[in-house]
Amino acid sequence: MTEITYRPPTDADTEALCQLGRDTFVETFGTLYSEKDLNHFLVTVFGPEGMPLEMKDPELALLVAEDDGQLVGYCKVGALHTEVEADPNRRALELRQLYVRSSHHGRGVAQKLMDWGLEELRRRGAEDVFLTVYSENHRAQKFYGRYGFVEVGKNIFWVGDQPDDDRIWKLSLTEPAVAA
Repeated sequence: MTEITYRPPTDADTEALCQLGRDTFVETFGTLYSEKDLNHFLVTVFGPEGMPLEMKDPELALLVAEDDGQLVGYCKVGALHTEVEADPNRRALELRQLYVRSSHHGRGVAQKLMDWGLEELRRRGAEDVFLTVYSENHRAQKFYGRYGFVEVGKNIFWVGDQPDDDRIWKLSLTEPAVAA
């Protein structure tokens, strides 16, 4: 078993990172959508006008996990992208994506990426962190709950023409967590 390394992506990683995003999304959610809706989403989010442009945004930070020269996960954080009811007196940022190939579930990759993401958000002055997660993605919800995130609302997430029932979760980085 090789050691997994973590690093910021370079321009040379763009296509592999987009492919990782496509692969992990399809692996996790591909059966939920029509081929048309799924393909539209994949092109929009991971095609030339999606992630490659996002990677140039100075407000965005990314970290990739690499195993034996192959990208196996990533975490993306930055300014709020989702409409949330954030306290205007507190700096709120978003954990936008945390994707890990299923072949690397249970190997600590998600935890390392999450730890980096939260530290990066703290470094950027976040007081509150928001994320969205599919309502039926119980594995992810359990993972986020272990970090102290709590559900605070609903969000419609569009995959092509299909609306998904996503949930908005929040973590306060400056207040003690309250048990649910």
